[in-house]
Amino acid sequence: MRLVTFEQNGSSRLGVERADGIVDLRAADPGLPDDMLSLLEANTGLARARAAAATAGAEAVLALESVRLRAPIRNPRKVICVGLNYRDHAIESNMPIPPEPVLFSKFSSAVIGPGDNIEIPSVSTETDYECELVVVIGRRGRHISRDDAYAHVAGYTCGHDVSARDWQLKKPGGQWLLGKTFDSFAPIGPALVTTDEIPDPHTLGIRTVVSGELLQNSNTNQLIFSIPELIAYISQVITLEPGDLIFTGTPPGVGFARKPPRFLQPGDWVEIQIDGVGNLRNPCVAG
Repeated sequence: MRLVTFEQNGSSRLGVERADGIVDLRAADPGLPDDMLSLLEANTGLARARAAAATAGAEAVLALESVRLRAPIRNPRKVICVGLNYRDHAIESNMPIPPEPVLFSKFSSAVIGPGDNIEIPSVSTETDYECELVVVIGRRGRHISRDDAYAHVAGYTCGHDVSARDWQLKKPGGQWLLGKTFDSFAPIGPALVTTDEIPDPHTLGIRTVVSGELLQNSNTNQLIFSIPELIAYISQVITLEPGDLIFTGTPPGVGFARKPPRFLQPGDWVEIQIDGVGNLRNPCVAG
C-alpha cells in the first residue's frame, strides 16, 4: 500500500495511490483520520485504510493531477538521522568506519514534501545533497530487539538529507544539528510504502540526480548497520513512536567529496530515486 498525504481545494487528506488514481480514504471510510500520524497511532489504522482502498468505488478515486502531494508525515515527533552508514561514503569522507551508529537529528520544521522548494540559505555556500532510505515507525517501543524490530516499522519513504557542510564541518566545534536542520532540509515522500510492498529493504537501488546529472548511485545492500540494528540501538536510549522517521544514511557521491566539489545552487532540481519506494523531486531556490 502506497499511502499519501494530499491537498485538494485547500483541504488536506489521506489517500492510497493506485494505478487508477488516488483513493480519498475519508470518502471511502468517513471514520478514518485526515493525517498520517493519527492513522499510524490507531491500532487498526493501516488495516482499515487497506480495506477502504480495496473496496473504494469510482466516486472515491481522484485523478493524480487533480491533487497536490505533500510530505506523507508533515508533523513527525522525531527525525533521527544516521551518519556514515555506507562503507564507501565513510571512505570518501576520510572518516573511519564507525564501530557503532553515528546519530544526529533534524527538527520537524525541516520537513517538506514532493515539489516543495529546498531553500539554499544565504548564510551557506556549501549546501549538499544526500539520498536516503527513510524508515517510518508504526508502533511504539523501547528496548526493541533486532528480532522484533520490523514489527515496529510501518513502512518506508524517500528522504533527502540536505546538509550545509560549512555549518556542519567548519564552524568552531562543528554544528551538525544546525548544519542539518535549516528549514526545508528534510524533503520526504512522495508516499509511505508499507512493509508488505518492500520484502527486503536492504536490496534497493538508490540514486540522486541533480539537474539531470546522476551523482549518487548505489544500493541499500551497502549499509553498514541494518535497519533492525539501527532500531535496536536507538531504542536503547529513546522511545520510538508512530510517525518517527529514521534517515538511514547516504551512499558515496556527495557534493563536498567531489573534485571539484558540487554544491546545490538556486535553479537546481534534485531527484531522489529508490527502487520500489518512489521518486522524490524538489527544486532549489534562494533562501
